[in-house]
Amino acid sequence: MNTIITIGRQFGSGGREIGEKLAQKYGIKFYDKELLKRAAKESGICPELFENNDEKPTSSFLYNLVSDTYAFGYSSPYVEMPLSHKVFLAQFDTIKKIASEGPCVIVGRCADYALSETDNRLSIFINAPLEDRIERIKLKYQDEKDESKIKDMVIKNDKARANYYNYYSSKKWGRADSYDLCINSSILGIDGTVELISGFIDRFEDK
Repeated sequence: MNTIITIGRQFGSGGREIGEKLAQKYGIKFYDKELLKRAAKESGICPELFENNDEKPTSSFLYNLVSDTYAFGYSSPYVEMPLSHKVFLAQFDTIKKIASEGPCVIVGRCADYALSETDNRLSIFINAPLEDRIERIKLKYQDEKDESKIKDMVIKNDKARANYYNYYSSKKWGRADSYDLCINSSILGIDGTVELISGFIDRFEDK
């Protein structure tokens, strides 16, 4: 196994779970929120700023200005640029380092774009119908019963991820020609989707 698998996903599509199962199947590392912790440690940027900017580009001048006063030491290589760009570039560098260390699964954060020149990278996008994603989120957040609030949460998160991806990459989030493989996870279910992707990966490894 020598493939770097990047996964973009609609909110509530099961993309993270699919990524975890693929990593377990192949015995390789899995990165989602873990990537943020590592990027914070390696860049010297406050971990909270990675959380606050996670797949959410910000254009707030005041936020950037205030945050910059405590985010960095004098040695940071990212000082002379807006905060959101600093966070993105720190993640970008970390993604490249992670990929250089061996096969893994990386979820979100423009990883496919960061590794666009990596020959052994496969980029995958997971989608699902809105109603199915609402039902999945209902199961995850069982204390939230208001379907309209869940729908708003799904739409808001999708919009944030799309804006982030479209802003920082040269491609369009969720569009088929931006990825190697796009899959509706509702058709085969989580395990069936993992099996389908595994076959795709195996063929890619054999070529």
